[in-house]
Amino acid sequence: MKLSNIFLSDKPTLSFEVFPPKTGDMYHKVEAAAREIAALAPDYMSVTYGAGGGGGKYTLDIAADIEKNYSVPTLAHLTCVSASREDVRKILAALREKGIENILALRGDYPKDGEYPVKKDFRYASELIEEIVSFGGFTIGGACYPEGHTEAESLDDDIINIGKKVDAGCQFLTTQMFFDNDILYSYIEKLRKKGIFVPVVAGIMPITNARQIFRSCELSGTVLPKRFIRIAERYGDNPAAMKQAGIAYATEQIIDLYANGVKNVHVYSMNKPDVARAIQSNLSEIIKA
Repeated sequence: MKLSNIFLSDKPTLSFEVFPPKTGDMYHKVEAAAREIAALAPDYMSVTYGAGGGGGKYTLDIAADIEKNYSVPTLAHLTCVSASREDVRKILAALREKGIENILALRGDYPKDGEYPVKKDFRYASELIEEIVSFGGFTIGGACYPEGHTEAESLDDDIINIGKKVDAGCQFLTTQMFFDNDILYSYIEKLRKKGIFVPVVAGIMPITNARQIFRSCELSGTVLPKRFIRIAERYGDNPAAMKQAGIAYATEQIIDLYANGVKNVHVYSMNKPDVARAIQSNLSEIIKA
């Protein structure tokens, strides 16, 4: 099913993300986790793309398995920084053959120290989106950044670039993780004022490891509210307590989002079925309301 149809409903949506293994020997473990999450029957699942295209085959295989065996719509990530036009066309043909109808189009991160080659057919995600539109047959999403992309000079400049994605054919946006909902509400208002009216899916990261998130936020520019910092400082050295607190914090975020009209939420569940299951259980009646 195309996500463009799912987003037409007034019903709140809850979806989960999985990421493919870096090496083949880890494939079955990741596949098992993805199947456990798919068994929860989320509105859809996204499958990320390996750096430098290394995980592209695994992305396709896992997404196809979810579609075929669980009838859960999948959103396959596709990056272009290391892809030629021919590469992208081959991937699109393979996705179509497997019945995958949704793509999250991303530039991807530039490699460090020649980790993998950068190709020059695509400089920006908007150019990849144009290529997918030309190929035809997919619902296309893009990434957005409530606190601004780290490479953008300002949030306003970043929103201009988001507009280019939408003009190219992007049909919905999924946000980078954030921990203060007011930041998202302000961001959506800015998008609307700039004439960007595609659905915005809120990306939520349940934090189960405090140390990792501090480093990740430092790199991405994500702001951590004082309330969250106190939670992480209090429970960060106790894995079980931090996991419970992180799930509770994410649940509260999602409830507030739904209550304020943000009806599409995507959980970065990090291949953890227990985390996805707990979030879904916490929201079981709220999603029906």
